Amino acid sequence: MIDADGAILGRLASHVAKRAMEGERFAIVNAEKAIVIGSKKHILEFYKRKTSFKRQIGGKHFPKRPDMVLKRTIRGMVPRKTYRGRNAISRVKVYLGVPKEFEGKARKIEKLHKTQLLKFQLLGDVCEEIGWQKR
Repeated sequence: MIDADGAILGRLASHVAKRAMEGERFAIVNAEKAIVIGSKKHILEFYKRKTSFKRQIGGKHFPKRPDMVLKRTIRGMVPRKTYRGRNAISRVKVYLGVPKEFEGKARKIEKLHKTQLLKFQLLGDVCEEIGWQKR
């Protein structure tokens, strides 16, 4: 079980993808608190371009919810069209917040202090900018 609070999105995803391919099961909580590194302008341009492909050319769907964006990022790091890759993705569960059955059990994968990073955005804030409506 991993708490994504303060973890860098790409590093977290690559770590989980590698270990899921080896057969481990994961539950990632607080997906909306993961950090995306870069300036706000560049991050929003990147994610808005990804979400607009569907409307322009009938392309692939890109999710807007933080938990689904994190799972999609992990999916991009495994060979999802193989049997092994499909099984690896099925072993990863991602949650918004902390469900009741996991309270007090999460461990942090990476300790980061936000003062070390110059430019970053929380994944939840990025998703709100691209159209996710918090309920």
